[in-house]
Amino acid sequence: MTDSTLKARGSSPAPPYERATVGDAMRVGVVSCPAETPLRQVARMMAAERIHCVVVMQEAGWGVVTDSDLIRAAEGDVDRTTAGQVAGSAIPKVTPGDPLDRAARLMVEHEVSHVLVVEEPTGHAVGVLSTLDVARVLGES
Repeated sequence: MTDSTLKARGSSPAPPYERATVGDAMRVGVVSCPAETPLRQVARMMAAERIHCVVVMQEAGWGVVTDSDLIRAAEGDVDRTTAGQVAGSAIPKVTPGDPLDRAARLMVEHEVSHVLVVEEPTGHAVGVLSTLDVARVLGES
């Protein structure tokens, strides 16, 4: 993977939306936790990293806990409720070289605000792409 494929968000203007790739818009790096992590700890991770989701390692694959999931779960016991209990089903995956509009279509189809970015052929998670990342590219176009 080259540095040009995995740009840090905001490091340089992305190409126009129609030509942009996931690698142009994604947030490099993955903040993750095991499924048994209490939600209070997940909330602390989000606050410390200033992010809107934490990727959850589950037996069935990768899931995600979003800030919206935390708000919905706040009425319960966030010290006993775990990330695995509230994580959405398997998060859609894309690669850094995929067209950005393909990733946006996946978000719409799966009704999610984040997709996991994985390296081919290993499947190693290298980043996350959010709807805000897509909006940034649209705004710069």
